[in-house]
Amino acid sequence: MLSDRLVGGFGTLTDGNPVRTVGSYWPYATTLFDYIRRAMPFNAPGLLTGDQVYAVSPYVLSMNGILPDDAVLNAANLPKLAMPNRDGFISPDPRPDVP
Repeated sequence: MLSDRLVGGFGTLTDGNPVRTVGSYWPYATTLFDYIRRAMPFNAPGLLTGDQVYAVSPYVLSMNGILPDDAVLNAANLPKLAMPNRDGFISPDPRPDVP
């Protein structure tokens, strides 16, 4: 059974019970930003302003040890952030007819 959370899960993706979190699984910080923008707050999705989303995103990233607590994200540096699992979704093409 897969377990999804916001924090933790480092080193568990190859286990029988991986813990997929922002820090262990998500390949791009922009995905987190988009998720927060569309889904938060839980009781009124899409209600946060852009500034609020840019405030919540680094908080979640800092909880995962990806950013320092005082980090500031903006439209310029968010896409440049290297997530721990950024290369985890790329694998060689197994088809024999593809070089």
